[in-house]
Amino acid sequence: MLALVLFGIFFAIALAGVPLLYAILITTVGVIWLNGLTHPLETIFLSFIGGVEPFILMAVPLFMFAGELLAQGGVGQRIVAFARVLFGWLPGGLGVVTVASCTLFGGVSGSAIADTAAIGSLVIPAMIARGYSRGFAAALVAVAGTIALLMPLSIPFLVYAFISGVSMRSLSMAGLIPAFLTALALIAVCIWHGKRSGCDNGDERSSPAQIWAAAKDAGPALLMPVIIIGGIWSGVFTPSESAAIAVAYGLGVSLFWYHDMSWRRVPQLLLNAFITSATVMLVIGATGAMAWLITVEQVAQQMADWIGLFAKEPWMFLLLFNICLLLLGIFIEPLPAMLLAAPLFLPLAKHFQLDMVHVGVLMTANLAIALYTPPVGGTLFVAAKLAKAGIGEITRALWPLMAATVTIVMVVTYIPELSLWLPRLIQSW
Repeated sequence: MLALVLFGIFFAIALAGVPLLYAILITTVGVIWLNGLTHPLETIFLSFIGGVEPFILMAVPLFMFAGELLAQGGVGQRIVAFARVLFGWLPGGLGVVTVASCTLFGGVSGSAIADTAAIGSLVIPAMIARGYSRGFAAALVAVAGTIALLMPLSIPFLVYAFISGVSMRSLSMAGLIPAFLTALALIAVCIWHGKRSGCDNGDERSSPAQIWAAAKDAGPALLMPVIIIGGIWSGVFTPSESAAIAVAYGLGVSLFWYHDMSWRRVPQLLLNAFITSATVMLVIGATGAMAWLITVEQVAQQMADWIGLFAKEPWMFLLLFNICLLLLGIFIEPLPAMLLAAPLFLPLAKHFQLDMVHVGVLMTANLAIALYTPPVGGTLFVAAKLAKAGIGEITRALWPLMAATVTIVMVVTYIPELSLWLPRLIQSW
C-alpha cells in the first residue's frame, strides 16, 4: 500500500510540472505525513546530505567539464571528418557517418546531450542539403547521440557504480558491445533508408592517404578514452582520478594541440558544467532521502511481492524491468531516473540472481531510449531545434530507428554475455 501511495503522489506532482527536486522531497515528506509515520524530519536532511558525500561523486562535475571542453572545441568536426572518409562511400553514407561520429564522440564526452548537440550541429545541415528530410535527420541524431551513455566515460555508469557498489572498471567495458551493436543496427537502417529514398548513394571511396590524414587529425581526441580506460584498468588511477585526467587532457587537446579554444572561454564552460552538476547533486541528495524512506519502510519488498505475482522466472522480471524503465524514463531524465529506480530494482534483481553489471547496462540502455521517446526527451528536443523540425515530423521518421534500438536492448537483455563477456575477459588477464 505504501508503495502505491508513494508512486501515486510522486507522479501526480511530477506530471503537474513541479521541478523534480521538489517533487521528490514533497513526496518523501508527504508519505511520512499521510501515513502517520514517526520518522523525524531531521533524518530526511541527514539522508539528503549523506547522499552527496561519497568521494566518487567528485567525478561528475569533472566529467561534465571535460565534455563541455571537447563539445565546444573542434573535436566534433574532426571526428565527423574521420568518419566521413571511412564510411561516406556507403549507401546512406551521410547517415552512416552520423552514427559513426556519434559513437566516436560518445567515447570522448559520455553525455548524450553533448553528443547530439556537437555532432548534430555539423551533420544535420549537410544531411538536409543531400536530400534527407528534416525529420529523419533530427531523428537519427537524437537516437545516435544516446550511444554515448553506453560508452566507457558514461556519466550514468558512474552514478550507477556509486549506487550499486559495482566496479566502474567492469561497467566501463560492459557497455561497449551493446553500444557497437546499437551503432550497427542504426547503420543498417541508414543504408536501407538511403537505398529506399535514393537521397544518398554515397560518395567516392577515400584514398589511403586521405584516411591517414583524417586519422592523424582526429587521433589526439580519439586517444582520450584509450588513456582514461587504460589507466583505470591498469590501476594507475581510480575512476574519480580519471575525471581529473580527462579535464587535463581535454584542456591540453583543445587549447594547445588544436588551438580551437581560448583561455577566455574556459570560465564560462566551468560555470556551465558546475551549474549542471549542482542540479544533479541536488537531485542525488533528494533521491537519497527518498531511498532511505523506501528502505526503512520495505517498499522494495512490497514491490518484490507484487512482481512475484506475475514474474515467477527471471525472463519475466527482465521484461517487466525493461517496460518500467522505459515508462519512467519518458517522464524523468536518465540520471534522476536511475537514482530513483536503482534502490527499487536492485534488490529485486538480486532476488532473481541477476548480475549487477548486466543490470546496470540494461538500466542505462532503457533510459537512453527514453531520451528520444516522444513526446518529451532531451536529445529529441535538441535535434528538433537543430533541424528546425516539428516533433510530429520527427516521430514519423523515428520508428524504424527506435525499432532497431529496442531490438538490441531485448537481445542484450536475454543474452547477458554480450555485456559481461568483455569485462570477464579483461579481468582474466
